[in-house]
Amino acid sequence: MAILNILEYPDPRLRTRAMPVAAVDDTTRKLIDDMLETMYDAPGIGLAATQVDVHKRIIVVDVSENRDDAHAFINPELELLDGEVESEEGCLSVPGFYEPVIRADRIRVRALDRAGSPLDMEVEGLLAVCIQHECDHLDGKLFVDYLSNLKRNRIRKKLEKQHRLRA
Repeated sequence: MAILNILEYPDPRLRTRAMPVAAVDDTTRKLIDDMLETMYDAPGIGLAATQVDVHKRIIVVDVSENRDDAHAFINPELELLDGEVESEEGCLSVPGFYEPVIRADRIRVRALDRAGSPLDMEVEGLLAVCIQHECDHLDGKLFVDYLSNLKRNRIRKKLEKQHRLRA
């Protein structure tokens, strides 16, 4: 397994719409394993393939306290069921920033799992929020897009300055 490089906002590659995975094979499973290792190392609770510059419709999440309940969703499709929840969101691609975002509290996700088998799950709470956040990445959307222009621009400028200082 390998730790992958996570793209940081405002990198334009984060705006790329991911393509569906045609077949779940060993290459797909290796990417999932590498994404999980990268997510745990970061540390985070979710990661989309887009964030590691692989533009395939794959996300991984693990919101458990013990980091022992990993899920991989390949070609996920969401159905927003009911309820709204506002929670502080952060993102491995927007390091150091946390802002409130409103999302559906309960969703249904249909996808393929790591083995390529269909799965259909209803989830709520933090897991539902995390899946929605990661699926946004697959469409080139980041949590900062839910913020005002003023907040989004302020975050972008701070991160650009950090990138210049590291270069």
